Amino acid sequence: MEYLVYILYSPSADRYYVGHTHDIDARLKDHNESERPYQATKYTFKHRPWELKAVFPIGPSRALAMQVERYIKRQKSRKFIEQLIDAKDDPERWARLVRVPAGRD
Repeated sequence: MEYLVYILYSPSADRYYVGHTHDIDARLKDHNESERPYQATKYTFKHRPWELKAVFPIGPSRALAMQVERYIKRQKSRKFIEQLIDAKDDPERWARLVRVPAGRD
């Protein structure tokens, strides 16, 4: 199983969201369509719909995916998130930005 870090964008709220998962299609659907009772209190529920802006493969380690997600969130920087989105097709640049080794398999 490969874990991914993803970035979503809400045009209605003009906000970004960063998360991790091993199934991006199911996770995006969950953010946009889920009607589970607890979902209404979640950040992503309030800012629907979400667009997938970038997906970064991390590898088999959920711990590393969580670490990268936390690193991105700790930056508290829209500019930083937009740099990551711009680097989505350049794994080496992306890895330098989040300070993890490229080719983590």
